[in-house]
Amino acid sequence: MIKNTDLRCLLILSSLSFILGSAPVEAKKVYRWLDEQGDTYFSDQVPPEQIQHSRATLSQTGRVLEVTEPAQSKEQIEQEKRLQELRTQQEKLIASQKIHDKALLSSYHSKEDMLLAIQAKMSIFDKQKDVIEGSIDRLTEQLNNQRQAIQSHESAAQPVPKALVDEVQLSQTRLEQAQITLRSHLEKQEKTKKVDEADVARFLFLTQTTKDLPSRAKIPSIKEANELGLFYCENDFQCNKAWEIGRNFVNFYSTTEADVYNDKLIMNRPPPKDTDISLSLSKLAINEDDYQIFLDIRCRPSLMGELLCASPKIKAIRSSFRSYINDALSRAALNSKAPIL
Repeated sequence: MIKNTDLRCLLILSSLSFILGSAPVEAKKVYRWLDEQGDTYFSDQVPPEQIQHSRATLSQTGRVLEVTEPAQSKEQIEQEKRLQELRTQQEKLIASQKIHDKALLSSYHSKEDMLLAIQAKMSIFDKQKDVIEGSIDRLTEQLNNQRQAIQSHESAAQPVPKALVDEVQLSQTRLEQAQITLRSHLEKQEKTKKVDEADVARFLFLTQTTKDLPSRAKIPSIKEANELGLFYCENDFQCNKAWEIGRNFVNFYSTTEADVYNDKLIMNRPPPKDTDISLSLSKLAINEDDYQIFLDIRCRPSLMGELLCASPKIKAIRSSFRSYINDALSRAALNSKAPIL
């Protein structure tokens, strides 16, 4: 059995020739598979302790004749079905991001173009705010005058006209509606501002040369497992914290550079090599109030890439995600409660 972590084509063919020998008619079969550590093996026999792994049957020239997948249990089949459902939701987010990226690049030629457009948009928001605030000032003054009129009637021991009471109630209602309109307008303006800031950052990422990523810190060992790579959020605050922690997880394990980062999708670039892996996170809605964070791992769309993604090494990364998030959240909670000395 020949072990290899990064065989070149010539060495692979040489190894195959050595294993197969020179028998022209009944050539032995050669199998290739990945173990728990992601190491590649070639052999004419699969040891019993390795039979659980996916393997490829090769010809004398190294051509793939057949790929054998290990038998899956009912639980594994259900798990794979659930993973495919989650990936489908994630693909929708990815497709939406691609459409948005294309729209950004076709709408603006430079950062300056974007800033000018944003400035014009904010100017409109400000003018609309001035109009609403002007209405509030007029309604406030009108209401005060009406209340003073009521006080004058009461001071003179005169009955307050019903029409005046109705006018006060109407002015009060209009003032409250105007205040609600102002709050809604300011919230919309703030939300638009955040979206615009994210768009500027994304535009710069798409148009500027990617700089070297900072070195990644060592991640602590993780013990618990969650086969689907899912983290269920208990509330918005926890979900936001988990999202940032998950970003560190993605950057640590991915061997490719970052590509997309927003509040719904974190994704690294596709794997260019058979040994590369690319992680992604997507925030998926369970219902109107609850969310879950889904970790997916992608390998190169090749035989070796598929074998890598089916290997125990990749399954271990996915299964460690949930406990890693929980451990990091627990540490953050403890640190926030630490007494000041």
